Amino acid sequence: MSQEPGLAPAGEHAGYHGYPRVNYWSVFYALCVLTALSVVADLVGEGRSKIIIGLIVLAIACFKAMFVMLYFMHLKFEGKWKFVLLAPTIILAMAIPAALMPDIGSHYYDYEVPQTTESAAAEHDAHGGGSPGEAAAAPEH
Repeated sequence: MSQEPGLAPAGEHAGYHGYPRVNYWSVFYALCVLTALSVVADLVGEGRSKIIIGLIVLAIACFKAMFVMLYFMHLKFEGKWKFVLLAPTIILAMAIPAALMPDIGSHYYDYEVPQTTESAAAEHDAHGGGSPGEAAAAPEH
C-alpha cells in the first residue's frame, strides 16, 4: 500500500476532523434575535433617555460582535497565540486616542474666535468695514 509523503497513516488521526462541529444556523438565529432585540429596544425607548437606549443597543451590538468573532472567525477554537497577535492591536487602539487628545478632547482650541464676537463686529463697522461690493453698490449723490 503506497502512501503519499507527509501524510500520517489513516489509523492515527481517524477521529480528528479539524475544528469541532458548530451549528452555524443556531449562531445565525441568535444574531437575528439580538438584532430584533436592538430594534425593539430602540422603538420601545423612543420617549426615554437616549443615553440608556444607546447603552442597551451598544451592549447588544457587543454580544453580536462576540458571536461573530468567536464562531465565524473561529477565535473560539484557536490556541493561545491569538493573544500575541492581539497585543499590538490593543496598544495601537489605546495610542490613537492618546495622540488625538490634545486636538479633540482637551479643548486645545478656543471656540470664542474674534470674528464671532459682537465687539469685533462693532469695531469692524466703526472703521468703515464692509464688503468691497457694498461701496460700489452705494448710490452717489
